[in-house]
Amino acid sequence: MSYHAFNRAIVRTPSVSVVDGLRAVDVGAPIYEDVLAEHAAYVAALERAGVRVETLPPLDAFPDAIFVEDTALVFTHAAILLRPGAATRRGETEEMRETLDRNFERVLHLRSGTAEGGDVLSTPSEVFIGTSARTSVEGAAALVALLAEIGLRGTVVQSPPGVLHLKSDCSMLDEETILCTPRLAGAEPFPGFRLILTPEREEGAANALRIGDEVFISADFPRSAELLGQAGYRVKPLKTREIAKIDAGLSCMSLRWRNSSCY
Repeated sequence: MSYHAFNRAIVRTPSVSVVDGLRAVDVGAPIYEDVLAEHAAYVAALERAGVRVETLPPLDAFPDAIFVEDTALVFTHAAILLRPGAATRRGETEEMRETLDRNFERVLHLRSGTAEGGDVLSTPSEVFIGTSARTSVEGAAALVALLAEIGLRGTVVQSPPGVLHLKSDCSMLDEETILCTPRLAGAEPFPGFRLILTPEREEGAANALRIGDEVFISADFPRSAELLGQAGYRVKPLKTREIAKIDAGLSCMSLRWRNSSCY
């Protein structure tokens, strides 16, 4: 069974307040209708790939709630509720609690420090946790302990300076290969893995998403798509231009796992 053979996902419909979402660099507010369209296309791509998607309602009080990945980690056998580093996002975790309780027999809770799912890269052998402005050293250590409780090995690495999340600069392409920016690769954070480096000025392509036999990638990075295609991957470009205005990538818009009893 492929490590990326997901068949379940949780997403949340963007609220009209998404135009006020957090952003490291202000390039203007996104257009709500276009965000909605990009999100709908993303959900449709997941469903075409064989994923059963549960869509949660919008949360007007939380502009960034579309980015459900930051609130939790999900695995086949358990989930972990996280504690976002941005204070304005802390309430999103509580809004996710009932959904996780309904979908998983075991749900653990991060109680100390801060950690966001965008800083967590799961691989077949271990779970990498990147410390950043959003994920504290204390939170990363606490998350390692929680992962151990469910039989997983956590390893703490340092996200590149000025990078929002670890997965802003990397993503899993298959069980042995990571798509990675040159700046992250220079720190040699993933020993034993093969790295494919993003082309110059296409560092944003590193936040790709492997779903089954496809690699979802932002349509704004054609050279990266060509590179992956030449490497033998089946590439699915998706529009992310409006969502990217609020520091978003493809992984952050869903929580994905394989449910062995699904279907």
